[in-house]
Amino acid sequence: MDRNRFFKAVDGYPEIAVVLKEPNQTSNIGGGWHTDHSYDEVPAMGSILLAREVPPDGGDTLFINMAAVFDSLSPGLQATLERLHAVHSAKHVFGHEGRWARRADAGGRILNPDVVPEDAKHLIVIKHPKSGRKILYVNPGFTVQIDGWTLAESKALLDYLYQEAMRPKFQCRFQWAKGSVAFWDNLMTWHYALNDYHGYRRLMHRITVAGQALQH
Repeated sequence: MDRNRFFKAVDGYPEIAVVLKEPNQTSNIGGGWHTDHSYDEVPAMGSILLAREVPPDGGDTLFINMAAVFDSLSPGLQATLERLHAVHSAKHVFGHEGRWARRADAGGRILNPDVVPEDAKHLIVIKHPKSGRKILYVNPGFTVQIDGWTLAESKALLDYLYQEAMRPKFQCRFQWAKGSVAFWDNLMTWHYALNDYHGYRRLMHRITVAGQALQH
């Protein structure tokens, strides 16, 4: 599967995605809490991001440890969540009627709305394939509903989980410099690219690391 389906690629290297914001653009890529590729039936294991050009200040990336978030929940809520599945989708972000299609400054940065995958269902609590650690696997960017629940019911529980996850004690902050490389575990984390550098260019190159099917 082409993990770079929505992003412009580096010339001659189709597996390397260009993550770019020009000085005249106001929207950035990744400017909200999310987990890369949770909308895929087989989610990506990791991402590698290389900073080519960075603004003089700003543009940091925040991360949240979703295994630590799960560990912090009460045993009763943990047990309830372990029985549930959630629906993940990319349509509202990358589709023809999605968020990027409505942005005036998209500028060819997001491509191919025709290849948005069908929605995927994943356990809300997954086990990491390497460590076996339990992870809360929902995110504000791509999780749209709890399977079998109404939208209102889903929103109530998901909003609570997101509020818990966003507490500062679960976060870390990565400050970029030219040539910096970050390599993160997509199953274990959320991330958020801060959009606080208007008027400056920020150019990153990203490679996505393929994963394996989650246990259902």
